Amino acid sequence: MLGVSFNRKKVKLKKLLGIRARLALLALILVAPLMLERARSLEGTRTRQVAAVSVELKDLAQRSANTLREVISSVETILKSTAFIRASVGGAARSCDLLRASLPVNLPWIRSLSIAGGDGRVHCSTQSTLVGQNLSDRDSFKKAQQTRDFVFSDFLLAKSDDTPIMIAAYPVSAIDDDADSVVVAGVDLNWVSKFISNLGGRPGISAVMVDSAGVVLAAPEDQADVVGRALNTLPMLFPIAKRVVGSDQAEGASSFTAPDGSERTVDFSRISGTQSHLIVSVDEAKVSADINREIRSAYLQLGLVCLFVLLGALVAAEKLIIRPIETIAAMAQRFGQGEWSARTARSRLPAEFVPLARALNAMAAQLAERERELIATNDRLTVMASIDMLSGLANRRGFQSRLDFEWMKAQQYHSELSLLMIDVDHFKLFNDTYGHPEGDACLSRLGETLAAIAAETMGFAGRYGGEEFCLLLPNTDASRALEIGELVRAAVQDLAMPHATSSHQAVTVSVGVASAMPNDSQHPGDLIEAADAALYAAKRQGRNAVVEHGLGEPGLGPATDGGGPIAMAS
Repeated sequence: MLGVSFNRKKVKLKKLLGIRARLALLALILVAPLMLERARSLEGTRTRQVAAVSVELKDLAQRSANTLREVISSVETILKSTAFIRASVGGAARSCDLLRASLPVNLPWIRSLSIAGGDGRVHCSTQSTLVGQNLSDRDSFKKAQQTRDFVFSDFLLAKSDDTPIMIAAYPVSAIDDDADSVVVAGVDLNWVSKFISNLGGRPGISAVMVDSAGVVLAAPEDQADVVGRALNTLPMLFPIAKRVVGSDQAEGASSFTAPDGSERTVDFSRISGTQSHLIVSVDEAKVSADINREIRSAYLQLGLVCLFVLLGALVAAEKLIIRPIETIAAMAQRFGQGEWSARTARSRLPAEFVPLARALNAMAAQLAERERELIATNDRLTVMASIDMLSGLANRRGFQSRLDFEWMKAQQYHSELSLLMIDVDHFKLFNDTYGHPEGDACLSRLGETLAAIAAETMGFAGRYGGEEFCLLLPNTDASRALEIGELVRAAVQDLAMPHATSSHQAVTVSVGVASAMPNDSQHPGDLIEAADAALYAAKRQGRNAVVEHGLGEPGLGPATDGGGPIAMAS
C-alpha cells in the first residue's frame, strides 16, 4: 500500500510540476531581472549601435563580394574567349600565339593563362615554365572535362613555385564537341589578399576569403600567415566554420563571442561562380566600447541571477524538452529504418509528452501491420504478374527474367544454354474450326505437357505469346536440346487432339532449337532470334518438325538458313 500511495503522489506531483508550469517559472525568473530600467536602457542603446554596424557590415560584405564576383566573371570571360579562339583557329601553334598576345595587362589577378590537352599536358602558356606540366591530377581540370562548363577550384599550391593559387578551367569541348583541350587560368591570391587588405583596413573590421573546404585563400597582409590554414583552426572565426563550410546559403550573418572575449558580428557572402565565401567581421567592442563598460557593470550586479537562469535553462531544456523529443525522434527513426517493434517508453517522459507517445505507439503498431499486409500483397502480385493464367506456365515477362538469370549464370560458369521455341501448327484454323473455348483447352493441355517435360529435364517452360511456347534448358548442349525438342514434338502428337484441317489430323507443333555458350559479345536476345529462325525453318519444312539453328560466331548473331548448322531431328 505504501508503494501504491507513493506512486500516486508521484503522478500528481508530475502533473502539478508539468512542463508548462516549469517553463512559466523559468520565463518569470529570466524576464523579471531583465526588466530593470537601467539594464533595458543600456541594452537598447547597445543594440541600436550593433544594428547600425551590422547594416554597414552587410552592405560592405555585399559590395566586396560583388567586386570579387566581377573578378571571377572577368576570368570566366577570358577563358571562354580563349576557348573560342582555340576552337576557331584549330591549330595549336596559332592559338598559342593568339593566347600570348590576347591576355589583357589590366587584369593583375590572372597569374597565368594556359591551354592543356585532353591528357592534361600544357601545350602553351603565358608563363613558359608551365609548358609541359601535367594538370590531369587537378580536380578542377577533371571536373571541367566532365561537366563541360566553367570550374573554379579551391585552395591550391602552384606546381612551379608552390605559391598559393586558385585554378579556373573551361573546356574547349563546350564550344567544339570534337575538341578535348582545356583552357586553364591561375588566379593570383596575392592580388586578392591586397584587395582584402584594403577592405579590412578600417578599425575593428577584418576580412578573409575561404574556399568550399574552409581553407583561407586570402587575408590582409598583417595576417598573411593564416593563408592556407583551415577556418576551424582560427580562434577568431572558428565559431562560424560550420555555418560557412559546406553551407548552401548564398549569404548569412552571425554574432558570437570570440576566444579573446570580444563580441563579433560576421557577415559572409558566396562569390558567384565559385564555392568560395568572403567573410567580413567586426569587433563590436571597438564600436561600442563605452556602452560595453556600462553594460558589464550592470551585468555584474545581476551575475547571480544570470547564473541561476543559465543553469535553470540548461536543466529545463535538456530534461524537459530535448531528452523527451530525442527519445520520441529516436523511436520514429528506428521505426523508419524498418524496426517495426520500436516503441516509446512512456514511463520516462514528462506527463505532457505521454499522450503524444501513446498516439505514436498506436500509429506505429497500425503502420507495422499495414506494412506486413503490403509486403504480402506485393509478393502475391509479383507471382501473379509472372504467371500465364491459361497455361499455368510463366508468361513472357517471367520467361524473360528467367532467361536473363540463366544467361548470366551460364556466362559465369562457362556452361551451355539451349532454348526451344514451340509453335502450334495451324492454330488459327483450329480456332476457326473448333472455336476459341476449345483453343483455350488445347493451349492448357499443351501447358501441362510442357510443364511435365520441363520437370523431367530440369528446364523452365513458359508461354511466349498466343500459341507460341518456350522451353529454356540450362546446362544443355545442342544434341541434347534436339532430343528434348523431339520429345516435345512427339508428346504433343501423342496427345491425339483432333485437328481436321491439319494434314496429320491431330494437333502438332513445330520446334526451333538454338544453343549458345554465352559470352560478352552476345546477349539473350541473340538466343531468342536463333530459336525463332529455327522455328521458321521448321515451319517451312512442313511443320511437325524439330530444327536446330546455330548461333554463329561470337558477335555475328544467328547464322543464316543457307550457311548455319541446320539439322532435322525427325
